[in-house]
Amino acid sequence: MSLEPKKPPARSPGSLKSRILGRLARNERGMAAVEFAMVAPIFLAMMLGILQLTLIYFAKETLETVTESAARGVLTGQVQNAGLTQTQFKAQLCGMVPALFNCSGLMVDLQPATSLATVNTSEPSLTFAGDGSVSNTWQYNPGASGNIMVLRVMYQWPLFTGPLGLNMANLSNGNLLIMSTAVFKNEL
Repeated sequence: MSLEPKKPPARSPGSLKSRILGRLARNERGMAAVEFAMVAPIFLAMMLGILQLTLIYFAKETLETVTESAARGVLTGQVQNAGLTQTQFKAQLCGMVPALFNCSGLMVDLQPATSLATVNTSEPSLTFAGDGSVSNTWQYNPGASGNIMVLRVMYQWPLFTGPLGLNMANLSNGNLLIMSTAVFKNEL
C-alpha cells in the first residue's frame, strides 16, 4: 500500500469547460443588478409618460378655469364696459394663467354666434408661418346684450416623446393643441 495521495483522474478540456459553465449558471451573485438593468428603462419610460399625462391634465384643467373666468367677464358685461381691446383681453387672460404657460402661445377667439345651431366649438386648423408661429387671425367681438357668444382659448403644449416613442401630438409641429371652449349668452 502506497502512502502517496491519489491523483484525480485526468479530465478532458471539454469537461473543464462544462464545469465552469455549470458553476456560472448556478452563481446568482449580481442577478439583481442584471434584472434592474432590464426593468429600469421600462419603469423610467412609464414614469415619464405618467408625468407628461399629469402635466397635460393639469394644463387642460387650468385652461378650463381661465376660460370660465374670462367668459364670466364677457357674460356680465365687465369686458364691454371696460372697453378692452383684443390685446388687453388676452393680457387679462395671461394674468390668470400660472407660469406653466407661455403667454405668447395663448390664442383667444371670441365671437358671437347667430344661433345655437351655428356655434362652432370645433378645434381650429392651425396654420404656421415660416418661423413656426401660428399665423391664424383670431376674432375678437365681445358682443352685445342677448348675443350667444363662443369663447375659445387655445394653447400649443410642447411634448417630449420619451424613450418609448409615445407621441400624443395633434399638430404638425409636434405639439399638442389644448383648447377650452365656453358658450354663453350675454346678460349685459
